[in-house]
Amino acid sequence: MAETEERGKPVERRGRLTVVLALATLISAFGSSFQYGYNVAVVNSPSPFMQQFYNTTYLERYGSPMEDNFLTLLWSLSVSMYPLGGFFGSLMVAPLVNKLGRKGTLLFNNIFSIVPAVMMGASEIAKSYEIIIVARFIVGICAGLSSNVVPMYLGELSPKNLRGALGIVPQLFITIGILSAQVLGIRNILGNSTGWPLMLGLTGIPALIELLLLPFFPESPRYMLIQRGDEKTAKKALQRLRGWDNVDAELLEMRLEDQSEKAEGHLSVLSLLSQRSLRWQLVSIIIMNMGQQLSGVNAIYYYADSIYATAGVKQNDIQYVTVGTGAVNVFMTIAAVFIVEASGRRLLLLCGFGICCGACVLLTVALNFQESVTWMPYVSIACVIIYVIGHAIGPSPIPYVVTTEMFRQSARPAAFMVAGSVHWLSNFTVGLIFPFLERGLGPYSFIIFSFICLVTLVYIWLVVPETKSKTFLEICQLFAKRNKVEIKLGDDGDLPLKESKESLEDAVRVTAF
Repeated sequence: MAETEERGKPVERRGRLTVVLALATLISAFGSSFQYGYNVAVVNSPSPFMQQFYNTTYLERYGSPMEDNFLTLLWSLSVSMYPLGGFFGSLMVAPLVNKLGRKGTLLFNNIFSIVPAVMMGASEIAKSYEIIIVARFIVGICAGLSSNVVPMYLGELSPKNLRGALGIVPQLFITIGILSAQVLGIRNILGNSTGWPLMLGLTGIPALIELLLLPFFPESPRYMLIQRGDEKTAKKALQRLRGWDNVDAELLEMRLEDQSEKAEGHLSVLSLLSQRSLRWQLVSIIIMNMGQQLSGVNAIYYYADSIYATAGVKQNDIQYVTVGTGAVNVFMTIAAVFIVEASGRRLLLLCGFGICCGACVLLTVALNFQESVTWMPYVSIACVIIYVIGHAIGPSPIPYVVTTEMFRQSARPAAFMVAGSVHWLSNFTVGLIFPFLERGLGPYSFIIFSFICLVTLVYIWLVVPETKSKTFLEICQLFAKRNKVEIKLGDDGDLPLKESKESLEDAVRVTAF
């Protein structure tokens, strides 16, 4: 498509998926996001063998077997250190991405994967379960950073018409990571007494691949232009990413964003919380991230094995059914990549939370009648699969995409830090509280999750606008009305600024709630 000029203003081309953009997406998602998913699921299958190792090591050291309560405590620490590390990783996002850049942070982050991979791989030889607990915390830091930085990096590399699809790719690789851990965890592969240290240590391989290949790809052009003031490097990066030489329209849009931010002043992490112009964006990402983690996704996986067992699945076959559930998760996330630009973010969020809410209510009923009605266990299995489908199309991938889109350059690192902290704290809370909920309420605990899904759905319906195919500045304008502020676009009054301001005001009139 030929590029035309209208009244001196460059007309922006529709972006396409170039080789450079595709490879940068795949390498950063495989090197970072994959590990997040892999380490979520890696300890599930070999847990009896790992706990046996804890017991044997204790017996060799102290001459008496470990008490059950102490073993439970150590195992809980081994599992929960991961989301706790994720929380601390999220707190490091803003300072690191501002100092090292997006790509630089991803490369630096590989330290937090390779070191614990070696530690976990050598834990059996070293006869130390403490090493595993510390390593789980360190690899949690890696996941906390990557879960925030990869969507930010890809959101800033992508043209606006591909931002949603590429923004879901990190979540796709998280689900592929979970599935890979489930497959490797099959008893005949690595989920056994000899294979688990290798299984834990494999997390370092994606990090090594990223460390070798990512340096050949460009840093975020927005970071280079707006935060570093290096227009020459930003232009070169854009030309490589877009596959054509004339990138003036996109550079103009970045300069506009830069000028509007200078008019407001750059934001620190603390000032983000008190900034009136970002109030509803901040509330929205907090509610979406809480909804994502508190909607019961971890509880569903926790319950899945017992649901399958009650339905008559043989004990040895449950691991294969679990792999099947993981495959459904991957397949539906792939579907979300292809439909997000057609359907928009808002519709996927509403449908996803709606499906999860319905599945939780139905699952509560099914679990209560499981003993008395012969065909009810199959309804329970259907509920688990329907829930996984619902979560995979909306609540899992879309909050990351929307967090990238709702904030402009200077506020984005701080926003991801807040969103990431909420995400990991909620994850940690569910892990801590659900066993007690399950003991006290049993199947009725899913009613709480369905209520959380419903509240999140109502909030999205009332507050969150559609952000598909809009520039970061246009999205900011959508919220300006709700925040009762006016977004300043600089005061030098040249033609492109005036034109852009008019078009943005039109966008507000048409699409603001």
